[in-house]
Amino acid sequence: MFKYAFIESELERRTAREQRRRLRPVTPISAIEITVDGRRMINFCSNDYLGLSKHPAVMERACEFTKRYGAGATASRLICGSLDCIHRVEEKLARLKGTESALIFNSGFQTNISLLPALADRRSLILSDHLNHRSIVEGALLCRCRVIRYRHNDMDHLRTLLMRNRDRGYSRILIVSESVFSVDGDRCDLDALTSLAREFEAFSIVDEAHATGVLGPKGMGLACGKPVDLALSTFGKACGSFGAAVSCAAIVREYLINTCAGLIYTTALPPSVIGAIDAALDLIPEMEAQRIELERKAASLRSRLQALGFDTGASSTQIIPVLIGKEAETVALSQWLESRGILAMPIRPPTVEQGKSRLRISLCAPHTEEHIERLVDGLHQWTRKGV
Repeated sequence: MFKYAFIESELERRTAREQRRRLRPVTPISAIEITVDGRRMINFCSNDYLGLSKHPAVMERACEFTKRYGAGATASRLICGSLDCIHRVEEKLARLKGTESALIFNSGFQTNISLLPALADRRSLILSDHLNHRSIVEGALLCRCRVIRYRHNDMDHLRTLLMRNRDRGYSRILIVSESVFSVDGDRCDLDALTSLAREFEAFSIVDEAHATGVLGPKGMGLACGKPVDLALSTFGKACGSFGAAVSCAAIVREYLINTCAGLIYTTALPPSVIGAIDAALDLIPEMEAQRIELERKAASLRSRLQALGFDTGASSTQIIPVLIGKEAETVALSQWLESRGILAMPIRPPTVEQGKSRLRISLCAPHTEEHIERLVDGLHQWTRKGV
C-alpha cells in the first residue's frame, strides 16, 4: 500500500474543489506595494496597519540588537535564552498597557494554543465567541474540556450560558474573544463581556491581535484600561515585526512561566525581533494622527463600497469585508482585481462558512487616496460587468 495515498487523495480532493492552498513568493517594495509573479501590486491584504515593517527606526533597532546580542537567543527562556532585552521590552509593554506585567511569546497562534491549556483543566468550561480565530478554537480543543461557542458578539447569549452553567461544578469558566474580529472587522462589546466575567467570576481572555497599535488609548488596544484578566497582543501586524505577548497580573505571569508549554519548550525570539518590537512600542504611542487618518479612510471606503451595492457587514475598523457569498464569484473578483494590479485575496470555506465568501480588505495608514481610488474603481468596473 502506498503510504502517501491519503496525502495524495486529500490534495486531489482540494484541487477538485478549487480549495488547494499554494504559497506564492512575493517581494516587498514598500509597506503597501509588493511584487507577485513579477507584477507590481497594491497590497490590500497586509496586516502592517501602520507601515512599521519598513520604518527606518524599526529596522535600525533590529540590526542594533543583532549586533549586540547575536543572531539568536540560543535556548528556551527557562534555560539561558531569557535575554535582558526581552525583560525590558516586557516591562515597557506592561507600562503602556497599564498592567502589572507582560510575558512575550513567539507568535499569536502559539500563544493561544498553549495559553488556554495552561489555564483550563478537564473540569473547566470555555465559552468562546463563534467567530474567534482558528488559534483560539484549536487551543480550546487541546484543553479536553467542555467548550461552548456562543453566538457571535451576543452578550445576552453569553449571559444565558453563564447562568445555565454557573452551578454545574466546573473548576473554572473562561470567556474568550477577539477584540477586533480578524475576518469581519467588527468589535467585541468588551464592557459587557468584562461585566459578565466579573459577575460570574469567570476569566476574561481577549485577543487584541488586530487592535494593538491601531485602536485604544495610545494604540494599546481596546482592552487597555479595562478589567480584562489576560490580553493578548501580537507584534506581527501593526507593530510590523513578529511575536506576541500576554498582559496580565504578576501572579498570572508567574503561573504561565511554570505551566505554559509554548513558552517553556521553545527557543526564545531572536534579538533582531525583540529590537524591532522595542522600536515599535516607542513609535506607536506617538502615532495618533496616523490612527485617526486610518479610521477616516476606513469609514470613507466602507461608505463608498456600500454605495456601489457591496455588503461590508458590521465592520467598524480597518478590516473591511466585501461580502460576495458564492465562492466561485469571490475568486473571480479577486482575480479580476489582481489583473488590474490590486491584491485582495478571497476568504472562503473552510475559513468562513458556506455562502459567506468575501474579499478581506486590510486598509493601512500608508495607503494613499490614489490607492483606494484604484480599488474602488476596480470594484465599480466589476459591478458594471454584471458578472
